[in-house]
Amino acid sequence: MPSVQNGVRASSLGVRWIKSSHSNAEGNCVEVAALEGGGVAMRNSRDPDGPALVYTPAELAAFVAGAKGGEFDHLA
Repeated sequence: MPSVQNGVRASSLGVRWIKSSHSNAEGNCVEVAALEGGGVAMRNSRDPDGPALVYTPAELAAFVAGAKGGEFDHLA
């Protein structure tokens, strides 16, 4: 289980945030960062000081697999 709690201020984590190469010029994207202890944090790039959502590697893997499989295509 990640040691960082959901909702922590994203800018306070002191991590390297990664943005997708598919992001657009308006900054509409999600950024991710690896956390010590194996967790993965996500933040909205338009609000870098806002809350970070924290996931386990298994949770992120399940989401990525669903996205690759087209399960969320109806949302875009």
